[in-house]
Amino acid sequence: MRTSWAIGGLVVKELYRRKDFYVLFVLTAVLTILLGSMNFFGDISAARYLKELCLLLIWISVMVIAIATTARQIPAEMEQRTIFPLLAKPVTRWHLVFGKFLGCWAASCIALAVFYLFFGVVSAAREKEIVFANYAYALVLQAAFAAVVIAMTLLGSVTISTPSANTTLSLIVAGSVLFVGRHLGQIAQRLDEPVRTLLQLVYFTMPHLEFFDMRDMLVHNRAAISFAWFLGALGYAMLYSAFFLCATWLVFRRKALTL
Repeated sequence: MRTSWAIGGLVVKELYRRKDFYVLFVLTAVLTILLGSMNFFGDISAARYLKELCLLLIWISVMVIAIATTARQIPAEMEQRTIFPLLAKPVTRWHLVFGKFLGCWAASCIALAVFYLFFGVVSAAREKEIVFANYAYALVLQAAFAAVVIAMTLLGSVTISTPSANTTLSLIVAGSVLFVGRHLGQIAQRLDEPVRTLLQLVYFTMPHLEFFDMRDMLVHNRAAISFAWFLGALGYAMLYSAFFLCATWLVFRRKALTL
């Protein structure tokens, strides 16, 4: 773990040097500040709609940060030839894979915490109250979402030829599963065989990222989800993250590294 954490720490430092986070945070901040200005109009429905847009932007921003940061990690090490002295030390390929995962996840969680802190402060000023349990659940579950997406993107980084192609494909897959995947089962019922069975198989085997989406709970200030559901969602995220990480390690350990 110490070796993996050391590798992960380098990834977190990279987040501060790059401009991705700062650009996305400024965009989110501008839209969130508009939420505070809704006090002038006194329209609750408009404020909730804008609140939903802010949360959607946070979801998209964190997904972009997680995928863009992860997709370039292992390919960059190979392109710059730094992977050879790294693996020449007492560092295994599993240490490298798990360390990159930890670093990308930590970087995404830091960005996520900053987004939620700013959004929570402005929301509390607008609504004069804040349900901390709802925000805590939403924050942790979105962090679990990031873990699954990062593990999936790591698998793509050792199987897809270029980081740009991996980034594009991962964004398409993650976005489609998050926003469309929940309706795939209903769509399958309207189709004929064998397409119906094939689509149902995809529906029941893919990671359902919508399980981690608590935007409605925050927008409408609904009661927090049950603790059992919360633990179940975390276990679900751990299961799929472990699957993608193990698959990444199995592919990467068989990958030939040449000068």
